[in-house]
Amino acid sequence: MGSIIAPHDPYKTNLLLAHLSPSRQFPFGTDHLGRCVLSRILSGASISVFSAIAVVLIASLIGVALGVIAGYAGGFIDSFIMRITTIFQAFPYFLMAVAVAGMLGIGLFNGMLSLIAVFWTSYARLGRSLILGIKDEAYVKAARICGAGGHHIILKYMLPNIGSPLLVKGILDISAVVLSMAGLSFLGLGAQRPTAEWGAMMSEAKNYLQTAPWVVVFTGLALFIVVVGFNYLGDSLRSRMDSKATGK
Repeated sequence: MGSIIAPHDPYKTNLLLAHLSPSRQFPFGTDHLGRCVLSRILSGASISVFSAIAVVLIASLIGVALGVIAGYAGGFIDSFIMRITTIFQAFPYFLMAVAVAGMLGIGLFNGMLSLIAVFWTSYARLGRSLILGIKDEAYVKAARICGAGGHHIILKYMLPNIGSPLLVKGILDISAVVLSMAGLSFLGLGAQRPTAEWGAMMSEAKNYLQTAPWVVVFTGLALFIVVVGFNYLGDSLRSRMDSKATGK
């Protein structure tokens, strides 16, 4: 979508236009290859944001599924899943992502896989705690008495009642994933040149800070706006849900 509204081709190079300062033709200037920075930022928005949304969706599906199974089944299954989760959480999440990305190889897809591998754990713990909180509710016991199977109880009665906090967490995590994806690309483990991804763009531009600082400044500003925007959206949604829960 960003490429559609971009004023110029984000991948078209012209060395005669290299390092032009912001102007009416190029509002955010050009980079070292003469590419329009604004066009590349707009094009990179779809890559950075949609890849982050995909990571959160997949990580949440995996984590919530494991957490729900652990919380509902209990016993050995619960202990085993939580021990695996603890092992993954024993390392700083970005360091873990760097290690996984290094083993999988460079590229945007492998970068996404590495972030999925570290973000599912928090959803597993949250899903488990939410299930434990409603496991002994009257409506769940009534469903068991009526002969409903475990999968039916989980899908029809439990999951609809734990969706709100999971949604809030997912929205808040998008900003963290956007930052992490940009960090991996900046280190050369995520999206590769000439992909218009914000981390990769900043990595390319870091060698030209003195001659063309606007590339890093405007790209970093776009990253800042997206991160703050998703954090604000998540906080607002959480406050609204808390107000409904308390009846205020």
